[in-house]
Amino acid sequence: LQSAASMCPVMAMGVKPGDRVLDMSAAPGGKTSYICQLMRNKGVVIASDLKPERQKATVANLHRLGVRNAVTCCYDGRKIGVLMPNSFDRILLDAPCSGLGVISRDPSVKVQRTMPDVKRCAHLQKELLVAAIDALNHKSKKGGGYMVYSTCSVAVAENEEVINYLLSKRDVKLVDTGLDFGKPGFTRFEHKRFHPSVALTRRFYPHVHNMDGFYVAKIQKLSDKRKGVEEEDKNEQTAEKASNEVEAVDAMEVEGDKSEEKKIVGAGGQNQQQNAKKRKGKKKRGSNDRTRNDDGPRNKSKKISYAPRAEQQVQNVQKKKKTNAKVSKPRRMKITGM
Repeated sequence: LQSAASMCPVMAMGVKPGDRVLDMSAAPGGKTSYICQLMRNKGVVIASDLKPERQKATVANLHRLGVRNAVTCCYDGRKIGVLMPNSFDRILLDAPCSGLGVISRDPSVKVQRTMPDVKRCAHLQKELLVAAIDALNHKSKKGGGYMVYSTCSVAVAENEEVINYLLSKRDVKLVDTGLDFGKPGFTRFEHKRFHPSVALTRRFYPHVHNMDGFYVAKIQKLSDKRKGVEEEDKNEQTAEKASNEVEAVDAMEVEGDKSEEKKIVGAGGQNQQQNAKKRKGKKKRGSNDRTRNDDGPRNKSKKISYAPRAEQQVQNVQKKKKTNAKVSKPRRMKITGM
């Protein structure tokens, strides 16, 4: 038997006969059989689950209840968004969770589950939820584009945090579940703050509603936009444009510098040529002046003496005597007789 809380997600889906529906975690088949009952065996229901061993129970229940519009398969839910994009009118994701909501009838969960298990489940739920949105067709002519996310847990990390993550990654919005009972979801918990629309989700508690702890959220897909990826692409495009502009400006500056250098070099070459011509003219003038001086007055100014060496030595001695330097002579001791 299926618990009463497990029927709430199917009631929130609002399926109609002729819809194309995906149940991402179908085993053991309780919600799948209820969806087929509401569709009156019209349309198509794809019942997928990761483990073939669990699908045996799904097939047995569908045959036992006389379901004729269901197809069972074994796919990794994280890859369905790539394998079957925009293919379904409505999707149900009863995600694998820690099971903290069933402690009232199964106390062993308190001993078996730890915080790392909760974190691991939360990461898996985020991947499955994003893949489910990618497989949802928002342009459906049957009024589709809706999916329901549910867990049998009361942990905020597996419920409100996962929904808030989806709102930041895909172009979706939360809508009313259509359930008259249940507590609204948390918009703030401890130091964490969530989107205000998270209050449209529903929480069920064992001590309040006399059923298992459960969480239900109904999501509408608006478009195929991917917020995180598109923002990164925009940032990359702006960065590429900025780099291209900088490169163009640098190239213009380099070309301007080269043209200025050419002008400077050309002007310098002209100046050098003019200076070289001036130097050549000066050299010619100087050579003419030297030749004239060599022929005339230089020879007159030179006096060649043919005196012998002795006379030159005498003249050198006389020149030395004419110096004003004082020469100190040693004093002679007078020798007196005794």
